[in-house]
Amino acid sequence: MAAIGETQPAKHQEVGHKSLLQSDALYQYILETSVYPREPQPMKELREVTAKHPWNLMTTSADEGQFLNLLLKLINAKNTMEIGVYTGYSLLSTALALPEDGKILALDINRENYEIGLPIIEKAGVAHKIDFREGPALPLLDQMVDDVNFHGSFDFIFVDADKDNYLNYHKRLIDLVKIGGVIGYDNTLWNGSLVAPPDAPLRKYVRYYRDFVLELNKALAIDPRVEICQLPVGDGITLCRRIC
Repeated sequence: MAAIGETQPAKHQEVGHKSLLQSDALYQYILETSVYPREPQPMKELREVTAKHPWNLMTTSADEGQFLNLLLKLINAKNTMEIGVYTGYSLLSTALALPEDGKILALDINRENYEIGLPIIEKAGVAHKIDFREGPALPLLDQMVDDVNFHGSFDFIFVDADKDNYLNYHKRLIDLVKIGGVIGYDNTLWNGSLVAPPDAPLRKYVRYYRDFVLELNKALAIDPRVEICQLPVGDGITLCRRIC
């Protein structure tokens, strides 16, 4: 507890920040210096609209959106997939990064949330790049795995969905991403709970999914088919580059 008269640290102002930085002031500095000044207007608009939604903590943070946008340009991605869309902030970041003829297969169980951001995506002129499919992802992924034409057809795949299925997704996505392509798994540091003691006071959903995230991290660490890099951006993102 701070002593009387001691300045209290500022709390994160960014909705959906999920930052693992110990200094809230430093995170705010990153946002205000490097992220917000370069954030495209449509993304800013969608971020502000999403902030009003009761589940706004599900959104991708602005700094992670910037990271994904640059990453896609660096790897010259053209054909991508996103599992877990919510209102579409990361989806819009991807669409803006892809070339005019780029494509995103976007999978989510809730079209209503996606339609919150759709008018902004349309106004940004990138809706034609998106093929949105409503429903569970696994059945569609199984169909794609059964069709050899889809094998190795994706340059980049971003997963920000049900953590208890991350390993199930990985078993399928590894066949669908090309050799040299990248899969990004979001929330792989899971609110910092992965190193919390067993008796730590955690929210129910954090505690429930914690073991699934731990299991994923262990599996990715020993998967010989990928090179990995786990970054403390947002709530943690693990990049997997397929090598065989």
